Amino acid sequence: MYPIHIADKTISKEHPCFIIAEAGVNHNGDIKLAKQLIDAAVDAGADAVKFQTFRADAVVTSAAEKASYQKETTGSEESQYQMIKQLELTYQEFQELNDYAGSKGIIFLSTPFDEESVDFLDQLGVPAFKIPSGEITNVLLLKKIADKGKPIILSTGMATLGEVEEAVSYLRQHGAQEIVLLHCTTSYPAPFHSVNLRAMETMSCAFKVPVGYSDHTEGITIPIAAVTMGAQVIEKHFTLDRSLPGPDHRASLEPDELKAMVQAIRNSERAFGDGVKCPCEEEKAIKKVARRSIVAKIDIPGGALIQSEDLAIKRPGTGIEPKYMDLLIGKKTRETIYKDQVISWDMMQ
Repeated sequence: MYPIHIADKTISKEHPCFIIAEAGVNHNGDIKLAKQLIDAAVDAGADAVKFQTFRADAVVTSAAEKASYQKETTGSEESQYQMIKQLELTYQEFQELNDYAGSKGIIFLSTPFDEESVDFLDQLGVPAFKIPSGEITNVLLLKKIADKGKPIILSTGMATLGEVEEAVSYLRQHGAQEIVLLHCTTSYPAPFHSVNLRAMETMSCAFKVPVGYSDHTEGITIPIAAVTMGAQVIEKHFTLDRSLPGPDHRASLEPDELKAMVQAIRNSERAFGDGVKCPCEEEKAIKKVARRSIVAKIDIPGGALIQSEDLAIKRPGTGIEPKYMDLLIGKKTRETIYKDQVISWDMMQ
């Protein structure tokens, strides 16, 4: 497994998790709202903000139905084509968003859903390509993206391990060298019992590439759990307001929640440590208070031989440790040791 570089960030087990704030189409076709989403991602501390670039005419037929969750959130009167047509942004608007993100110091990414959008994003200078779960079998799109020679983040929702293998093999055959796999459950929102985070470990072992998790569950619990299980990338949908109209707002975090997720992930990472089992600095002072030492149970005169009945084990832990009790018994005292006095070796002859 090798490190993957996206702009100034590195994806590997030795680096902090790469956190993608997924704005998606939660801008509702409004560039002002899109810029506010970038601001929220920056405020939350995300590494990247990601949108979706597509031409509805190239992605979906005019008669295609909406997914059930889309019908629930946007109604069933309009077609999927009509819904996503309203969510398109122009290439000029994406250029503006890319520049705006750059001015705010956050990495700009966008998922292309058609080959023309791949070319546009490449010319825009995106540092990596994200392939969504629904396109994992779209070999024309996979080839187009692989040909660009940039890092690829591939979501694997709805896929079998065999389909993931086919996609990875195909990408590699067409020149892709840096691939990150994201485990994903394509359900909005995804129930906890369907998440199966251990699939990340399966893909890591099978393909020897960095793995992460694209989350569609409610709340922030599962992304944090994924990081503790080794996710090197986390992607999470967010919105300015879950009550806004649109297909993805309901399954998205609001800004304060996104910020809490990022902070919780960073706190979890700080807790990982180096794996060496030893007292930390904060424990060293407490150790003297919380542990016990051998103390005199009674007054023991100088020159006396220590007997077991002369001793007790009490706090603090500043004297001889209890595990040396047998070595202490039979020693001759150098001086009088008074009841409850902590015993040290220099008190012995």
